[in-house]
Amino acid sequence: MLIYNTTFHVEIADARNFIIWLNEVYIPQVEADGKLSTPRLVRILSHKEQDSESFSLQWEVADSATLHQWHTQQGANLNAEMLKVFKEKVLAFSTLMEVIK
Repeated sequence: MLIYNTTFHVEIADARNFIIWLNEVYIPQVEADGKLSTPRLVRILSHKEQDSESFSLQWEVADSATLHQWHTQQGANLNAEMLKVFKEKVLAFSTLMEVIK
């Protein structure tokens, strides 16, 4: 099993709205597709900056081929929607990890 993690850095003034958007729009749309499962949204406490908050959204995915399908069929569109809504107020980067134990 793989873990697909996206870390978000959000301007502090927009953090609350961003979390609402993730919970009401992003996560339900991803879950409906069925390729990614078991979402976990966490606040990152280390490396805090004064003007922003950081969050990690993690999903379980069977393999990299499934993740690639999801990204081309849905993920790119959701990322574009996030950019349209939050513009430069949210920065994100993703990491693919393998569960060892």
